[in-house]
Amino acid sequence: MNTSPRPLGSSTVSVGPLGLGCWPLAGMTREGVTRADAVATVRAALDCGIVHLDTAYCYGEHGESERAIREAIGGRRDDVVIAGKCGIHWDRDESCSPPRRQVSDASPGRLITEVEESLGRLGTDRLDLLYLHAPDPRVPIEESAASLKRMQEQGKAVAIGLSNASLDNLARFAAICPLAACQMPYNMLQRDIEHDIVPWCRTHGVAVIAYWPLMKGLLSGTMSRDRVFPVSDSRHRYAIFQGVEFERNLDFVDALRPVASRLGCTVADVVLAWTAEQPGITAVLFGATSPDQVQRNADALRCSLDDDARQAIGLAIRDRGPVPGRQRV
Repeated sequence: MNTSPRPLGSSTVSVGPLGLGCWPLAGMTREGVTRADAVATVRAALDCGIVHLDTAYCYGEHGESERAIREAIGGRRDDVVIAGKCGIHWDRDESCSPPRRQVSDASPGRLITEVEESLGRLGTDRLDLLYLHAPDPRVPIEESAASLKRMQEQGKAVAIGLSNASLDNLARFAAICPLAACQMPYNMLQRDIEHDIVPWCRTHGVAVIAYWPLMKGLLSGTMSRDRVFPVSDSRHRYAIFQGVEFERNLDFVDALRPVASRLGCTVADVVLAWTAEQPGITAVLFGATSPDQVQRNADALRCSLDDDARQAIGLAIRDRGPVPGRQRV
């Protein structure tokens, strides 16, 4: 894998090909993730040279992800690239189990409040990259973009990004605020952004940050066919982890194993390396909840695909076909 720094658009911020997605650290979708686990995971990423930390205001009902990052980086703030997001928060609803619900609110006042709180949780005066987490259908995206632009002008963010957006939203946002990055789900089997989002970003000099490259662990090569997801694990709700779809996805993973074996890599290494080298993809985010998981994924930095590997992967992708749905995490 080419590990050279990759610029985020025309901004002064650069990142490596891999970044740590810090949503799992909040412990809301995985059982048993403690604060100590989260801190150790971030520190392991830094030790492996992975300094791009991707978090959000709503990663945890009370900012658990951001608080763990602050503790983990200590006095190393200038050594990391912190990407944050605003525009989604948690609200209490006692009629639900658990009694919380996710709320989109991209109104300018709410965005400013969330960013200020995020900066306080992180113990920093700026975010290296600040995304609008998702467009809010109740708020014109131009208003949200203007709010982020003002925060950039005030020094609260170095670069601005937009996540989970349509092509129309990207164009309207960029007309108001200089756009450095776009973050979208993308992996071997969910490639629809190649048809619209990626070409637009390449034309306009916008970096594409891919999340969900391992499909929530499905493409890691470590998931057994008898795996059962408890209700507390969000994966039990996704069709890709159920019935025939689950079996077909694991068949696909099995088709990658000979490629990985020949290269002396793991399946996850191959998946991450392939994703990071796709045209227009600037960086790839992987999730982890332990130092061991970080180390295993960081090994992908040493994985080099050859033409035979790319051809075998292409055939496996063709035979599997796309999986249903584009999901936001």
